[in-house]
Amino acid sequence: MPTNKQQSKIDALKSPVKVVKKKRRKKSKMYFGQPVQDAVIRYNESTDHALKNIIYRDHIAAAFDKMAENLIHTFKFYYFDYPFEEVKHEVVSFMVMQMPKYQQDKGRAFSYFSVVGKNYLILNNNNNYKKMKIHDKIDVLDFKRNLRSETTINEVREYNIEFVTQLLDYWDNNLTNIFRRQKDILVADAVLELFRKRQNIENFNKKALYIMIREMTGSNTQHITRVVNQMKKFYHNMVTEFSLVGQIDTSNTGSIF
Repeated sequence: MPTNKQQSKIDALKSPVKVVKKKRRKKSKMYFGQPVQDAVIRYNESTDHALKNIIYRDHIAAAFDKMAENLIHTFKFYYFDYPFEEVKHEVVSFMVMQMPKYQQDKGRAFSYFSVVGKNYLILNNNNNYKKMKIHDKIDVLDFKRNLRSETTINEVREYNIEFVTQLLDYWDNNLTNIFRRQKDILVADAVLELFRKRQNIENFNKKALYIMIREMTGSNTQHITRVVNQMKKFYHNMVTEFSLVGQIDTSNTGSIF
């Protein structure tokens, strides 16, 4: 008969062995995290072109490529007449060109380059969409032209172009006189930037424009509305002045709202 000690060893050998499975560490889904931001900063600080190429190739390129791909698919920027890979390459190239403008004290690199890439796609996507619509309508053009109507339309267009040109001149000369807080100036300048790029904007829906201004400035809707309402008061005065005398006094007035 085995002793108690020997029996315990026998029982231990007969019992099933528990296999402890090691848990696999989940791969991080963050493709543009702090390491990429640090790499962007090192890239901008370096004056060695060879080193900059290494930093970009090893630490930034993959993140830019993924970001461009996500922007195109997430916001459905599909109005391009050349392949997806070429569109993505253009977005990445544009982001690389804007790298020296990134300032780490202004916010995260991820947010900055998201806005840079999206704005590039908005402008180019909308331009191509316009071309596509013009091309699609060529076969239904009415060649029985109404020249009198065309003349009136052209006159109105020229009137509006001249008005907006003078409006922008006025704000260029008076923006920092009317608005003194930096965050107000940023919002007002973003509004004016939309006027400057109006030919490239397809959607003039108020909500869409507010989204663009928010992305350009980081301001909330309430702040944007307050600045826009202040600008509207000057706008109404300029409309009246332009309609009466044919021009706006665009000189530096030195006025404070």
